[in-house]
This record gives sequence, C-alpha cells and structure tokens, in this order.
Amino acid sequence: MQRVRQRQLELVFAANPDRHKPEGGSHGKASGVPVAKAWLRRIAKSKESNSLAAGVTLTTGLLEQIASGPVMAKALLNVAANKGAAGVDGKSVEEVVINVRSLLPKLQRALLDGTYRPGDVRRVWIPKPGGKGQRGLGIPNVIDRWVQEATRLVLETIFEPLFHDSSHGFRPKRGAQTAIAEAKRYIEEGHNVVVDLDISKFFDCVNWQRLLARLAQRIDDKRVLSLIHQMLKAKVVMPDGTRIRVVEGTPQGGPLSPLLSNVVLNELDWELDRRGLRFVRYADDANIYVRSQRAGERVMDSTRRFIEKRLRLKVNEEKSSVTTPDKVHFLGFRLCKGTDGKVEVYLSERSHKRIMQKIRELTPRNWGNSLSSCMEQANQYLNGWEAYFNLCTRPCAKYWSSYDGHLRRRLRAIVIHQKKRARFLNRHLKACGVSKASAAKTAYSRKGIWAKANMQGMCRAYPNAWFAERLVSLWDLWRQRHPVELPSQPVSDGQLLLFAL
Repeated sequence: MQRVRQRQLELVFAANPDRHKPEGGSHGKASGVPVAKAWLRRIAKSKESNSLAAGVTLTTGLLEQIASGPVMAKALLNVAANKGAAGVDGKSVEEVVINVRSLLPKLQRALLDGTYRPGDVRRVWIPKPGGKGQRGLGIPNVIDRWVQEATRLVLETIFEPLFHDSSHGFRPKRGAQTAIAEAKRYIEEGHNVVVDLDISKFFDCVNWQRLLARLAQRIDDKRVLSLIHQMLKAKVVMPDGTRIRVVEGTPQGGPLSPLLSNVVLNELDWELDRRGLRFVRYADDANIYVRSQRAGERVMDSTRRFIEKRLRLKVNEEKSSVTTPDKVHFLGFRLCKGTDGKVEVYLSERSHKRIMQKIRELTPRNWGNSLSSCMEQANQYLNGWEAYFNLCTRPCAKYWSSYDGHLRRRLRAIVIHQKKRARFLNRHLKACGVSKASAAKTAYSRKGIWAKANMQGMCRAYPNAWFAERLVSLWDLWRQRHPVELPSQPVSDGQLLLFAL
C-alpha cells in the first residue's frame, strides 16, 4: 500500500493563499469569515436560485445547476454550519470560506470542463455505543464536501418525491419525531410484534453498480453520474497514512452519503409497501410491525432473502430479531403499550446507560477547573440531549429527576475533592452558612467522598435551589415543553346565579 500524498487539485486553492487572507493573523482570519458568509448569502438569494426552490424538473443539464452560483453558495454555507474537521489536505472550513471569491469560479470551471477530481478521504474511528467495536467515518476534504453538498441539494429535489412516506432518515421535515409517531400509531392499532432489522455495515457494503443504475433511472446527465462515481472511488487514507482503494460502499461522513443510502433502500421500502406491511425505516434501521410472532418470523425470513439476494446486502443477525416493541432500541427509544391501549415512549436501556456514562464523563472527580465551568459544559450537553429525547412521555420523563439528582451529587463530590483536606472542607462549609456541628460532621466523616456528597452539610451548602439557578434540570425542561392542562374547576350553583344576573 502506498503512503498518503496530496492529490487535491491545485486549482482549488490559489498558488499563494496568504494574499487572499486579511491581515492581522488569526484575528483577521476570524473577522474575514462573516464577510465571506455575507457575500455567499447574497449569491444564494439571487434570482437564479428560484429554479432550485421550485424543484428541479429537468434531469438533463444537472451539472450546470450543481455548478451554479446560488447552489454552490448555499452548499458552502451548509458545510460551514456543520463545522466539520479538515480532510487529508488540512484545509479548514474557515480557510475555504475566506478564499471563496477566488475558489468559486475555479471550482465551477473544473466541474464543468471535467477536470475536477475528488481528493482522498480521511478515515477516523469512533467507538460504537456500548463499547462493541469501532465505526469508521470518512472525512472528505472541505472542497469535496462542498461539491457533495451542492450535488445533494440538486438531486434531493429529484429523488425526494420518489421516497416512501415511512422513510424518515435524512429527509427534509422528517426525523425521529415523525418516525416514533408513526411507530406509535401502528402499535396502537394492534401490531404488537416488531421485526427489528439491521443491515450489517450498510454504508461500507453498498453495491456501486446497483446504486448508479438506480440513479441513472432519473438522471440523464452522464456527467453527474461520472462525478458521483468519482466520489465513490476516492481512496481512503487510514490513520497510519496508508491509502486504500475501495470497490464498494458510500463513505459515512460525507454530505451525499445519506441521500445515496435512501436511494438504495427505497427499493426495499416499496417492496414492503407492495406486500402490505406496516414499517418505519430510519437509514439502515427498519422496524416492521405485525400482529403475531408467527407472522413476524415469516416476514423476517422473506425480507432477509430480498435484502441479501436483491439488494446484495447482509442482515446483521445479532442486532435483528422478532420481539415486542418494549424490547427494541429504536432511535434511542422503546415503546410500551399499557393496559388502556395507550403507547408510552421510554428511553431505551442503551440510552439510559449512555446518559449515565456521559454524566460521569462530564463530572470527573479530579476536575481541575472551577465548578461553574464544569456546569457550563454539562448544560451544553444536557440542553442538546433533552431537545432530542423530549419525545419521551411523562411516565418516563418523571424519572429524569434522578439524573438531575445524580448530577448534583457528582458536582458536590467535585467540591469535596478540590478541598483536599477535611479542615479546608470544614472551613468552606461554614463559610457557606452551614452550622459548625453539621459542617464538622460532614468534613471529618470517615466515609468516602461519594457518601459525603450526600450528607447534610454538603446539601445545605449546595442545596437544590442553588443548582437551579446555575444548572440545567432535565425534568424541568421537559415540563416546560409539555405543560399539563389543569382540569377546569366546577362552578357552584351560587356562581351560576351570578352569571344569570
């Protein structure tokens, strides 16, 4: 295998990029980003973008639409909003944005005359949830992500109307909320058995020939098909610097990969629809809802044959099963049907373990900075976590107060650890208004830090009310999003007489 070498086209960046940078070092670089973004927004809102907003109806001349100013401007703004890491060439998103005035015409020319060639894809490994192996992500160069995003914007208008309504992953105005809502409806209708399907290494095993054939059914511009093929063939640079040639798959991490995955699995969606099955699919995870275990086993066998023989993919037997909804981890949730027929949304066991693990990571016992900085970091994560998992219904969400209490206790443990010695902790507790007896009992206790964090002295020095002003409460956030309507008070006969007057 060969060592990595720079192969991104030289025409993409100027020969002397420093002359395009504002003066003033890193401060000038940072100040140049808003100016460049404002310029991009003006182009994106130009009259030429009306055809894209109305939807692409012609499949010929697509490359001209991809390379048009408004589409390219909007694409780079989207890439900049994602704030991704640099690729193999080391060029950051900020560098590309600042140099956009010189890069844009060169990149457009390269796309239209066929001289554009994608660079290598940087491979990074991230641990899978639960610690079971690693997942490989491909990080293209920023220039390549820019081109992929422009391609996605145009192709999405063509293929989006063709996708099935039960497909919710990586689609406009769809996501976990719409997927869970549809799954709840099927369970409430009496489909209490789930065929939980997971495709093994889907993004790494997509057959290029089948994918390009599906794209060619709707795309007449062979230049676009050739461009996508070049993106798929881009070599992968491993962490040790070796370059690997790939023959299948769509690199998970590029903006175009989610759309291509939906194109591949759209055939599965319509096959399930033809069979009259009720299903919900999000990317490579699909749940099919049936009424009995026997029907589930039959559907599992027939669907497995279709996926392996027709789509040339493999079903992950370890993660696939026929079971009840409350045992399925779907998008981080599990659905439980009560005796009254109402379906409640709970956290899955995996999601529960993740949040507990994340709380431990955010509040390490040996935290060396201020407590406020630790809470600020925790608040950022908790706000994002709650924004996703607020789909949980009240029977689950009411237990989120235990997460709040666990987090507060860990923060109190940090305070104890930072004081190092009992006499320093005793002095600190008294300064916080704790009585001498309570402070001494807590500080000089022979119990460990974790036990001390829940003793009376620490709870009085750092009560829940103190944290309420500084720390996000998951339970409080959920109640704010889901206000409970108070039952109307009955009107007495005397009050009715008043109204009669």
